[in-house]
Amino acid sequence: MVSVHVVDSPEEFLDACRTLASGSGPLAIDAERASGFTYSQRAYLIQVYRREAGTFLFDPPAIGDMSALTEMCDDQEWILHAASQDLACLREVGIHPPRIFDTELSARLLGLERVGLGSVVEALLDIHLAKEHSAVNWSTRPLPEPWLVYAAADVAHLVDLRDKLEHLLIDAGKLAFAQAEFEATRTRPEKQASETPWRKLSGLHTLRAPRQLAIARALWLSRDELARSRDVSPGRLIPDSAIIAAAAAHPTSKSALMAVKGFNGRDARGSLDRWWTALSAGSVDEYLPPLRVKADTLPPPRMWRDKNPQAYARLTVARHALSEHASALTMPLENLMSPAALRAVAWNPPEPLSVETVSASLLKEGARPWQIRETADLIIAAFVDPETKLAALTPASDEN
Repeated sequence: MVSVHVVDSPEEFLDACRTLASGSGPLAIDAERASGFTYSQRAYLIQVYRREAGTFLFDPPAIGDMSALTEMCDDQEWILHAASQDLACLREVGIHPPRIFDTELSARLLGLERVGLGSVVEALLDIHLAKEHSAVNWSTRPLPEPWLVYAAADVAHLVDLRDKLEHLLIDAGKLAFAQAEFEATRTRPEKQASETPWRKLSGLHTLRAPRQLAIARALWLSRDELARSRDVSPGRLIPDSAIIAAAAAHPTSKSALMAVKGFNGRDARGSLDRWWTALSAGSVDEYLPPLRVKADTLPPPRMWRDKNPQAYARLTVARHALSEHASALTMPLENLMSPAALRAVAWNPPEPLSVETVSASLLKEGARPWQIRETADLIIAAFVDPETKLAALTPASDEN
């Protein structure tokens, strides 16, 4: 077994940064979180590899600020697999890659059937990566050596993989597409936090009374506060189903709460006083939330046929045309044009209909210039007499 060492002090971290800065070429980086175990999405291990420098494993909670890594490596390119998953937790510790190469995005644009790191490495480099530790609790300390060996392997081949993918992108005429997608991923703003996150409770739609919603809200907020204080995933205290069951039953005593079928979880009994206090508060809360909140988003496409038949026809015909073009380009439809952007333009097409107006609408919805160049004409054609074109399509194209 390969011996691995975790850098866990600011002093040793700076020494490692100097070594990495003296290396050559891009830096490969990966981060391990503890999703499903902890409340936060922070990185609990960060792995970095660079040619002529080697592989380093860093313990972010122990090190703290890691901005020196970005500063010492100037404007180098950073290689990540599925960058959108790791950039937020890297920025949280001060790592801000100025340029990136996303190996997963590259694999998608090339039309590879399987784009997980292990699959891409095996397909292109003929190297097998074991993935048995991908879902472990990385907040564990000390980290077992087999986990560390696994983590080190995740970056050891990224530079070679990047070079192989770049050659394939060039051969396919897709390098410019890829570079635009890399930069869009790197600069994408973080999602704004919801003002009513409790409404994301699984099963909330089964509650039929505002009072039940108030109880569910109170229980969710209490669970969230406890989970945050313990840095544990909320669902590991009590699951969403327990909150919904308690809100639906509206018990009138602690014992009745514990008797509710479905009110269970690791901390259902251990924090019974907390849950009862929250439920009691929700039972008398004067502010009753509405059963339904008017959404700023478009209705689901499955409802378009009845709500807006013309928009349904535009969307269906456009999706069919873009799907065929995506197949010709050997890439997934969602990489050729985001479903959200296409839906927005299909629901509310610009007037007059032209390359300029459609391009402006797509750009407003976040589409990249290369995507617009590839799809604008097809979308315009689909939007002209879409009902007639829809009638000519097979029923299979109705799946939106």
